[in-house]
Amino acid sequence: MFDTPELNAFRERIRSVLREKLPADVREATRCGQLIERDRLVAWHELLAADGLLVPHWPTEWGGQGWSVTQQMIYDEEVAMADAPELNSVTFDMIGPVLVRYGNPAQRKRFLPAIASGRQWWCQGYSEPNAGSDLAALATRAERRGDHYIVNGSKIWTSYAQYADWMFCLVRTSRDGKPQEGISFLLIDMKSAGITVRPIVGVHGWVVFNEVFLDNVEVPVDQLIGEEDKGWTVAKSLLEFERLKLARIGENKRRMARAKEAAMTRTDDGVRIADQPWFRSRFAELEMRLIALEANAGRFIARQQAGEKIGADVSMLKMRGSRLIQLWEELTVDALGPEAMPLSPDWLYAGADAPRQDSLAGTASSRRFLARGYTIAGGSSEIQHNILAKQVLGL
Repeated sequence: MFDTPELNAFRERIRSVLREKLPADVREATRCGQLIERDRLVAWHELLAADGLLVPHWPTEWGGQGWSVTQQMIYDEEVAMADAPELNSVTFDMIGPVLVRYGNPAQRKRFLPAIASGRQWWCQGYSEPNAGSDLAALATRAERRGDHYIVNGSKIWTSYAQYADWMFCLVRTSRDGKPQEGISFLLIDMKSAGITVRPIVGVHGWVVFNEVFLDNVEVPVDQLIGEEDKGWTVAKSLLEFERLKLARIGENKRRMARAKEAAMTRTDDGVRIADQPWFRSRFAELEMRLIALEANAGRFIARQQAGEKIGADVSMLKMRGSRLIQLWEELTVDALGPEAMPLSPDWLYAGADAPRQDSLAGTASSRRFLARGYTIAGGSSEIQHNILAKQVLGL
């Protein structure tokens, strides 16, 4: 995306660290699309933290290196192309920057060093059974009693809540005014009494999402971020942090390489899949879409670096990037043919007893099904279309 001597030297430094530090078994599990258990991911986080590469986009005061958006995008791309696990964006890209911007000094001191160490895991308590894309319809309520809030309600589609130490959660503290008003932003310890996490096994066979039930959960008032009833402002700010990253340039390139590998190593009637017209045509089309997406992302980054405000049209990056990931996964499945049909749990997790041979085909269907959620998470494509129509085109 960016080709200058300084950025090329920066890119090579990142590549060198990843080659040296990334454990071979973690690299292979990621290449094959397996899920990696929390302990191994935390160990990888600690290795990155030791080199200052876990939260480099944070301010130096809190363990970061103050990287520019350009450097962060290059870093994300190199992480993906090195077959390193995708970092937990909820923890490092969402709640971290929110605490930097909105947390009080005590909250920053309490949480930011723990997050930057790589050992603390967060989940996002936003969606509810009747409040997904219409987030302002959330009903989970928090009633203040003395120096605590008493929280009751439930959250759903909470990614990796089964691993999380903490959850940042939107709760309703008032019903006065517009739906967006009366919402507060709380930090909740997942070990609190009254919290129940119920895993949701997806069609892909993995436990990614969970239901979280909160029954009379006591949350100290000092775990409120910002002002009471003003959490909508914090929530919107958090979404701003992820918009550019949701183009998922690096992750798209990772999937492009995986589709190419599948086609280069499989044949049909003695002809490599990679040499067959149908594959070449589809691959070329998707590669062109990726080039266009990368160029568009570069345009937004240039605007941000020039001090311009990124407008609602940035939604196109999320919409295009998430759909492109789905198309790469579909192409990989088609290139593998019947090999991709089995859905065996033995292939899905990269634990100590996982199969050691190449599981590219063994996880293909799971990855394809999992990718269906990319156009929903972070704001569905339908919502992105509405944002573009109303705020950009004035329709």
